Amino acid sequence: MAYAPSIFAPRELAFTRNSQKSKPAGRGPLRWLYDAMMASRRRAAERDIARYITDTGGKFTDETEREIERRFLSTPSHW
Repeated sequence: MAYAPSIFAPRELAFTRNSQKSKPAGRGPLRWLYDAMMASRRRAAERDIARYITDTGGKFTDETEREIERRFLSTPSHW
């Protein structure tokens, strides 16, 4: 869709990101802690899945995928 200036919405009144004067909010300490915990949990899950695939022969088959989902995705969180 092309932008066409009109008398109802002059270009000078259009909102753009450059017209914002306020500084964007940074990540607070709780958000940083939450992100770190989620990243740690993700890495642990990836390690467990890689270990399982290695132990079962190294092939990623439909059966392997179903077993990974059953073992790692259907269990309650340990947090």
